[in-house]
Parts: sequence; structure tokens; C-alpha cells
Amino acid sequence: MHLRPKNLRLIARRCEARLPFRFGIATMTEAPMLIAEVEVETEAGPAVGRAAELLVPKWFSKDPKSSLEQDRRDLIDAARLAFDEVRTFGSVGDGATPFELWAHAQMACVERPDVGASDRLVRTFGVSLIERALIDATCTALSSTFFDALTEDAFGIRFEAFDGRLDGWSAASLGRRTESVRLRHTVGLVDALTDEEVPDEDRRADDHPVCLAEDIAAFGLDCFKLKVSGSVEADLLRLETIASLTPEGAQFTLDGNEQYEDPARLAAMLDELEERGNAPGLLAGLLAIEQPVHRANTFAPETADGVARLAERAPVIIDEADADLSAYPRARALGYGGVSMKACKGVFRALLARARIDADGEGMQSAEDLTNLPVLPLHQDLAMVSALGLPHVERNGHHYFLGQSHLSEEERARLQAAHPTLYSPEGRLLIDDGRLDLSSLAVKGFGYQGPITMSLGEAVTEAPA
Repeated sequence: MHLRPKNLRLIARRCEARLPFRFGIATMTEAPMLIAEVEVETEAGPAVGRAAELLVPKWFSKDPKSSLEQDRRDLIDAARLAFDEVRTFGSVGDGATPFELWAHAQMACVERPDVGASDRLVRTFGVSLIERALIDATCTALSSTFFDALTEDAFGIRFEAFDGRLDGWSAASLGRRTESVRLRHTVGLVDALTDEEVPDEDRRADDHPVCLAEDIAAFGLDCFKLKVSGSVEADLLRLETIASLTPEGAQFTLDGNEQYEDPARLAAMLDELEERGNAPGLLAGLLAIEQPVHRANTFAPETADGVARLAERAPVIIDEADADLSAYPRARALGYGGVSMKACKGVFRALLARARIDADGEGMQSAEDLTNLPVLPLHQDLAMVSALGLPHVERNGHHYFLGQSHLSEEERARLQAAHPTLYSPEGRLLIDDGRLDLSSLAVKGFGYQGPITMSLGEAVTEAPA
């Protein structure tokens, strides 16, 4: 399908945290969600597509000198820039396919040599937000689900433009979509592990869990993402405590979170953990080790030996270092074994990584969270997880934020009616025996069919941008 993007509307909707949420060098008690609404012309007539993402500071660019407000403004400006590019490009002739619009915006906004490494993830955020809205508009115009539109080539994917090995790759090779996925629960650096660690101000009148032990008991969790701090002794003690709380046979990913200056130091910490003998199940259950060093040092040749040591335990994957289309191949050459999948980094980028993994015949794609909340961020991300057939997905938005409190009453009612297997009657994410039911995401549109109340937020731009 060909699109001619016409107008963009952006609003910011306030989302209140239920627990203090530390992200990078910032502690968040609330965050705005940026919602993009894009109007397009198609062969089937006019259509509207939407996408959304929290404006999370200090992840896309960990600049300690910038304010949180400046970080958020940079993300909004990145979305405006991406829309300007797709609107100009799509105005020529009969328009362009969603893939062509994304590819143009990606090259114009992110891949240019004059865009610094620290700005590339910020620019990627803007491209991915507009890309997802265009995908939603395509699905809506075709009255199609995301998976059907994907596998029937409605987006016009042609990855050979970026990697000659991928000529003829088709999303039909993904097979059947996944209707149930294992939840990999985040254990952040400041998260309480036991009830004794919960500050009085964090205790709640309801029965929502506020510590790891309560989360495990409430949701039947057996898969976890553990963040480490870079302080060896602190990490050893915390990992041993976590190992004592998690069930036998549990599995884990370890998030270096850019905290270790050398992957060999993290490898030495894990060696010491093994020698101490207090966490054998944790080490045996390691699925992956994520982003052990700072993004700027990821591709330094001198880190290759440390990466190799870590890879003896589990595949080492990149996340923050995955800032452009060449990042994953460069990481593979240094011994990395995989790459993260996040909606905020883009749908077609995730599919390109999958196609490269298929061509390599090896490699890991891990689904990671950026505190996704209902409706659009969570549903579109999970629709990608479902299409890619990934076995587990990190989730943490339901733990830190107040569920559906940022939605209007009408939105909450529609959400509950349309997705009763994904949300409890109280509006919480429904985690049954450690799993999420994704079957309700097979709706016309990109994971969600109902309207979004655009008036419930502060307008930050009106189209044209």
C-alpha cells in the first residue's frame, strides 16, 4: 500500500508513577506519554494512524548536563523532524510504501554522518514513533491486523536495500504468531526485594505487590531481568539475595545497563559469584547478558576478550549501543550474540535484525521494555513480540506506574471490553502463571482498534509540523 502523509498531531498525556522509578541518572515520579496521530491518504481512501511512547529521559541520551525537560523536548522535536521527512518524501508521485517512508526517514534523520552518536537514539525515537503511526494507518485502511498486513507484504518491506543477503526475505518466514508469552520481570537497582525493604511511603492500601517476593507470589513469575550497578561487591550481594528468593528452575537475563567499564570485569564478578556458591541456579539459568559496557565503548576492539568471556556463560546482546543500522553487524564481528527488540527503536529495524539473524543462521533477539503502558505503547510492542514469536518479554510498566489511571473512563471501558484476557477487571495487566495472553491483539489496526481520546492531553504540535 502507498501512503501520502498529510498531517501530524502530537499531544502529551501525564502518567503518574506508583513507585519511584529510577532511570539512568533520573528518578521519575511521573512522565508524559507522547501520542502521535498521523493523517494519510491511501489507495483505499483517507486513514488515521496512531502511536505513543513515554518520554523517558536519560536513556536515549544519558547527558547529565541536560535537564529532564530538555530531554523530553528533544524527543518531541525528533518526532516532528521525522514527520517532516516522510511528508516531503511521500508527497512525490503516488506516495510511498510504509517501508519506503521509514527507510527515507531513517537515512535522513539517523544514518547521516553529521548526526553524532549521542543523538542517534533520540532521532530513532522520532522515526519509530512516526513509523508505528504509519503502520497503524495502513492496517486501518486495509481493515487488517498487524500480523496479516506484515505477512502479506502490505508494508512493502525490501531489506536488500540495506543488506544484499536479504534479497527475497519475507515476513511469511516468521511462521505463526505467538499467542502467549512469558513475562520477564524487571528487578531494578532500587527495587525492594523483600517486604522489610519497602519504605513506608511506598506501601499501598491495595494489594498490588511492592517487592520482588510479593511479585513472585502474586504472578507466578519464573523469569527475570536483573540490573547490575557496576559495583562488584554490591552486585554480588544483591544477586545472591535474588537467587534465594526466586523459584527453582527460574531463568534470568543480566542487564549490565552500561555500568561496567570493561566486560572482563563483569565476567570476573560472575566468576566470583560462582566461586562463592550461593547462586548456582541463577548462573545456570542465564539466558543473556545485555549491554555490559557503555554504548560509546561497545565497539572498542580491546573489549572483545571480555565479551568472549561473558559469551561463555550466555549470549551477550547490545541495547543502548544499537543506535543505527550498522550496529548489530559491527557487534557480531566483536563477538556479541544478539540485539534487543524495542518498539521505541522501530518495527522495521526489529524485523531487519531478525532477517539478519535468519541469514546468519544464529543469533538472539531479546524483547526489552521501556516502561510500556496501555494502550498504544504496550499493545504495539506486544504485537511485535507476537509476530516475531519471541519466547519471553521484559515488562515493568505495570510495576512502576498506576496501570490505566492515565486513560479516560471511556478508554478504560473499551480496553477492558476488547482485551479481557490481557487485563484484569481492576484494569491491571493480567499475568497468569508468569505469562501474558496476546490473543486479543489480533484486531484491525496495530494491536488496538478503539479510538484514543486525543483531547485528554496537552497539545505540543498541530499539523502540519
